[in-house]
Amino acid sequence: MQNALIRTVMAIALGAIPGALGRYFITEFTKATFGKDFSYYGTFFINVTGCFIIALFYTLNEQKFKTLSPEIRLAIATGFCGAYTTFSTYGLESFTQIDKGNTTVALLYWLGSMVVGMFAVQLGVILGSLKSQSNSSNF
Repeated sequence: MQNALIRTVMAIALGAIPGALGRYFITEFTKATFGKDFSYYGTFFINVTGCFIIALFYTLNEQKFKTLSPEIRLAIATGFCGAYTTFSTYGLESFTQIDKGNTTVALLYWLGSMVVGMFAVQLGVILGSLKSQSNSSNF
């Protein structure tokens, strides 16, 4: 029991490191490129790509990666995607834009993240469901 718990915790932690660092560097790049007042551009990008990544992985996992260990699944879905996606930041940034009086920006950001994110989920499912060129279920 204890070994399984340690493996689980380590898998999530090791997956979270690149997810958190990716999120951080994308946010910093966005601030440097567009200015601090436009950091929500980075969050928007992260939310959409995070929706795509988790949907693609989920679909591939269900249809093709039947032999992946639970630890690898946890590292990617819970660790990486959990640390990479930023819906808590999304909520705070939506509120901040409203608080600044930028209601239109907040509404576009709020709805855009959801709508484009759902399209990204659908794209991930579609791409994950495509038949590979070979009959092999492994990459």
